[in-house]
Amino acid sequence: MGTGSGIPVDGIAVHAFTLPTDGPDGAEEDGTLRWDSTTMVLVEASAGGRTGIGYTYGSLAVATLVESKLASLVEGADALAPAAAWRRMFAAIRNAGRPGAGSMAVSAVDIALWDLKARLLDRPLFQVLPSFHDHVPVYGSGGFTNYPLDRLAGQLAGWVEQGIPRVKLKISRSPDDDPRRLTAVREAIGPEPDLFVDANGALTRKAALYWARRLAGEWDVRWFEEPVSSDDTEGLRLVREHGPGRLEVAAGEYGFVLKDFADLLDGPSVDCLQADVTRCGGITGLLQVAGLSAARQIGLSAHCAPAASAHAFCAVERLRHLEYFHDHVRFEQLVFDGTLSPEGGALRPAPDRPGLGLDVKWSDAAKYRVHGPT
Repeated sequence: MGTGSGIPVDGIAVHAFTLPTDGPDGAEEDGTLRWDSTTMVLVEASAGGRTGIGYTYGSLAVATLVESKLASLVEGADALAPAAAWRRMFAAIRNAGRPGAGSMAVSAVDIALWDLKARLLDRPLFQVLPSFHDHVPVYGSGGFTNYPLDRLAGQLAGWVEQGIPRVKLKISRSPDDDPRRLTAVREAIGPEPDLFVDANGALTRKAALYWARRLAGEWDVRWFEEPVSSDDTEGLRLVREHGPGRLEVAAGEYGFVLKDFADLLDGPSVDCLQADVTRCGGITGLLQVAGLSAARQIGLSAHCAPAASAHAFCAVERLRHLEYFHDHVRFEQLVFDGTLSPEGGALRPAPDRPGLGLDVKWSDAAKYRVHGPT
């Protein structure tokens, strides 16, 4: 395959690691799911003596999809033209399925290609992108529904003590338990920090409206994420239009293709859109979502994967913030050197480290390997 830059991608390698959670009894819960581990699929893309890395969180099947459908397609592509490779990858997974694992596989490769391009240019990735910002505000996120009250309150208060002025907990698995959980958190963090909640689509429309009013009135909650399923755009719109004015409705973390985000903006169904760079087609896909949010004048918030999102979302004009998610922070600090810690409530990409600024700690990650060369 010819290349415009004269620097062809000469190799793609795929790895996967599974890390057990550190929740009670080895598990974590939200409104609709219980899990005991998290899997990262990591892609290396090489060219010109440099190697870029990209990743996603999902099923081991994503690794197989990269190897079977995408690797041979990308090898030989122009290392300085990630978007051209992205277009070919999305065409190639038409029959395999673009939403879901297909988009996640493309995302991991696309991030690796953008990281590779920045490393070849010897520039940090956020400076290679069409960036509007040099930092990304964060909110602390965890607060799982099976945490005992002391761990729940301590975790969220700990983020506030680190200077993060907004924090989020999971709700709606056992709604009768939520008032005491919310009260414990509000008392622990004090009246000033913004309090966010995430129901993970656990509620019916009527229940979501009921809780929207209670959340805003009793605990001054400002962000209600997925009060109903993100597939229920009419239900999201109902809560948005009839809920308290200061309580924002958010969704979008399960957006995989551009139409998913366009559907959420129709109406609109959300006050703030979310996107996950490791699901929505990588950085190339995220730039398209960012254009939609700018056109509709609706903010865009980053879902998780802070090591990649800190660079990618600098290129989002209507940037709101980034979810500094407990599981992913823990995983990325284990696997990578060069991860960022919040400063003044934001992640600030290093201007003197090329690409994402990350190096894989292969020896530390080895015990968690479930796929790929050693």
